[in-house]
Amino acid sequence: MKEGIWFIEKHTDDLIFHYRVERIIYHGRTKFQKVDIVDLKVLGKTLFLDNKIQSSQIDEHIYHEMLVHPAMFTHPSPERVLILGGGEGATLREVLKHGSVKEAIMVDIDEELVNICRQHMKEWHDGAFDNPRSRLIFTDAREFVENNFEPYDIIISDLTEPIEEGPSIKLFTKEFYTTIFNRLKDEGIFVAQAGSADPVYPDFLASLYRTLKAVFPIVHVYWTFVFSFQLPWAFIIASKKLNPRAIDEESVLRRMKEIGLNKFSYYYPEMHMASFVVPTYVKEALETKGDIIKDDAPFIWKA
Repeated sequence: MKEGIWFIEKHTDDLIFHYRVERIIYHGRTKFQKVDIVDLKVLGKTLFLDNKIQSSQIDEHIYHEMLVHPAMFTHPSPERVLILGGGEGATLREVLKHGSVKEAIMVDIDEELVNICRQHMKEWHDGAFDNPRSRLIFTDAREFVENNFEPYDIIISDLTEPIEEGPSIKLFTKEFYTTIFNRLKDEGIFVAQAGSADPVYPDFLASLYRTLKAVFPIVHVYWTFVFSFQLPWAFIIASKKLNPRAIDEESVLRRMKEIGLNKFSYYYPEMHMASFVVPTYVKEALETKGDIIKDDAPFIWKA
């Protein structure tokens, strides 16, 4: 191994990733989590939270476009969007590409993290925090959803995975998703990042799928490969009425052209449809693995 500074990420006891660091941009701890922003030799500027990689300059557009646009283009005209988490501001950036959006509310518990990202990760938010259609609220996502009754067209969960003593443990449960269901309009859509979709660690994905199936009538898993995660990555989309696998590709392309095709680096209509075609091992995991996640039986990712 070459000399220099290396950032070590423990995925599990059996899998550890090493990243060569060119420059340390920020190192510190907020009230809720450890924050490191480093310039990596291969990935560029990269955010780690509690020593787990969150977003890298080389491919953050892949993750954020795939998190946001399948839901946004499935809905005929999303006007009110709620983002849970998303401290870097890139999820908000992608939502605001849609001219139909009148209000995008981003709820993040960690105001310190958002301010750190605002200062050091400008490429991610690209001014989205200051857009007049944006509203930032710094509070617990569950508390906000339970105590605010305004309906939404789209709710996006860009939350960190539920690690022990982390801020997200109660944000993946059946009780929370039932509240989410009740905050969506009749054509409302919920979408969440759902962790790795690899053949070794599918339990979190399978449990999320089983949990959402207990709440929503329409639930689909889709995926893509995120180079900086070194893993295939899964997303889950749940809806009351609209089926993301039955969209009109021509209408999506027309709406994309209205936005400007140059504003999309990865997502396009054929990619939308292809992303729902998952391998056999994922299908088998969804059918045979996982448990319904509940407040009194939360899922905790064991590193």
